[in-house]
Amino acid sequence: MQSFAYSTPPSVAEAARTALQEDAKLMAGGQTLLQSMKLGLIAPSAVIDISGIAELKGITVAGGKVTIGAGTTHAAVAASRDVQTAIPALADLAGHIGDRQVRNRGTIGGSLANNDPAACYPAAVMGLGGSVQTNKRTLTAEQFFTGMFSTALEDGEVITSVSFPIPEKAGWQKFKQPASRFSLVGVFVSKGPAGVRVAVTGAGASGVFRATALESKLAADWSAAAMTGATVSAADLNSDLHGSAEYRAALIPVLAGRAVG
Repeated sequence: MQSFAYSTPPSVAEAARTALQEDAKLMAGGQTLLQSMKLGLIAPSAVIDISGIAELKGITVAGGKVTIGAGTTHAAVAASRDVQTAIPALADLAGHIGDRQVRNRGTIGGSLANNDPAACYPAAVMGLGGSVQTNKRTLTAEQFFTGMFSTALEDGEVITSVSFPIPEKAGWQKFKQPASRFSLVGVFVSKGPAGVRVAVTGAGASGVFRATALESKLAADWSAAAMTGATVSAADLNSDLHGSAEYRAALIPVLAGRAVG
């Protein structure tokens, strides 16, 4: 690992200014960044640790939305009575990310900024019609996620919170890779203010996406039975040693049915 400058800014504004340095990287929980540095995949000139910024933490429920600070850990989301009551599927999702160490160090903002194509939180944001707030603007899920490990975040832009409309119904199912606990396929379904949405992670070559054909079926009949005989095209899906694109395509409607049921 190469040498780098390390700083702990006291505020989002200071972190955003520091992040404008060339080759600087923001770090929340460090669950991906530090491993990438150890493997020599990246070598930032500066690491800006934002894990201690108080304004990035906390969970509130108001105006029909659950808003979670970007620095809030997965464990805190899973344990929140407010989240468990308002969106139980979101608490369930957070409680099954990685292992205990990952859940107690990793943050929702860090996960979204990294946008791993098999990460769980992108499915929740897309599946609930959520929005990502930064120090500059508010982005819908469709605006924020732009591809594998790619987002709309600009230089000096910091995720500050994530908001989820409270749905009438929602569910989450994950077929995990047993060693990493990342999703081979994960499906988040919801029915609420954003309509019927079905978001898929782990399967798409470009990251999280909406399965619109399944959404139409569930809009007509919100039941597991609606997924009987439903199909998803294997085109543009991942194929690797863990499963072919066709295997993942077959899993998507099965998991969607379980999430609804």
